[in-house]
Amino acid sequence: MSDLVTGDAVVLGLRPARLPSRGLAILLDLAVYVTGYVLISVGLTVATASLDEAAQAAVAVAGFLLFLVGVPIAVETLSHGRSLGKLACGLRVVRDDGGPIRFRHALVRGAMGIVELILTFGSIACIASLVSARGRRLGDVFAGTLVVRERVPGTQVMPVPPPPPWLAGRFTGLDLSAVPDGLWLAIRQYLTRMNQLDPQVGAAMAVRLADDLVARTGAPPPAGVPAAAFLMAVVHERQSRDAARAFRPSAGGPGSGFAPGPAPVPAPVVAPVVAPVPYVAPAPVAPAEAPRAGGFAPPA
Repeated sequence: MSDLVTGDAVVLGLRPARLPSRGLAILLDLAVYVTGYVLISVGLTVATASLDEAAQAAVAVAGFLLFLVGVPIAVETLSHGRSLGKLACGLRVVRDDGGPIRFRHALVRGAMGIVELILTFGSIACIASLVSARGRRLGDVFAGTLVVRERVPGTQVMPVPPPPPWLAGRFTGLDLSAVPDGLWLAIRQYLTRMNQLDPQVGAAMAVRLADDLVARTGAPPPAGVPAAAFLMAVVHERQSRDAARAFRPSAGGPGSGFAPGPAPVPAPVVAPVVAPVPYVAPAPVAPAEAPRAGGFAPPA
């Protein structure tokens, strides 16, 4: 993946195109351009049949240069780097900062393409693309452009690992209403990638997230429960609550087939006669011990 940085100091996750895909896109473009050039040449030959040989030669040379240089430059400029071959291969020409190319970029690429692709039969372009770390040919280097892949395989969403069996149902009474969405997202990202982290870094991150979760819920930290297992159990409890809330049938709702009837009339309640109880002063209560800041010890 490329480490391109925009003017706003944002790192772009662009995938540079390699030589096989770029070569296939160039071959497709050449096939389209040659087919169009042959058709136009036949039409120009018929149209200029009444002219002399010099005029016919001048028209033929102008048409050849137009299809050799002008058409590729116009196509890349108007399509912002998506020619027919690149569109078929899922490629696109962008600037070094990730923005769309303009006419001057397409002009430099087209002019250098005559030397790299036509006169040397693509040998210079192949060597430059193999040597470059991002697969750029000389036209890309002089123009300040890069060919990237637009169609990349989607990343698979990793599920949250299940908690240990001995923690199932232990946090059913935990109040999760004060936990913000940002903390849930951070916990989920940690749980799905904790096996890819360094053990010391992952353990410290789990302790910090667990302490934040305990501070939001207001419940004391569970004794003897590892921080990562605690996070798994709480996330599993939240998912169970969301699933139960989503699939819970609504009474009296549309399609439920239940029609509420008239409310029953409550029976009169007779208050019993209670003898007066003498007042007894309450015993003094010792002050409660201040709760601890967190119950998860960081790794040694």
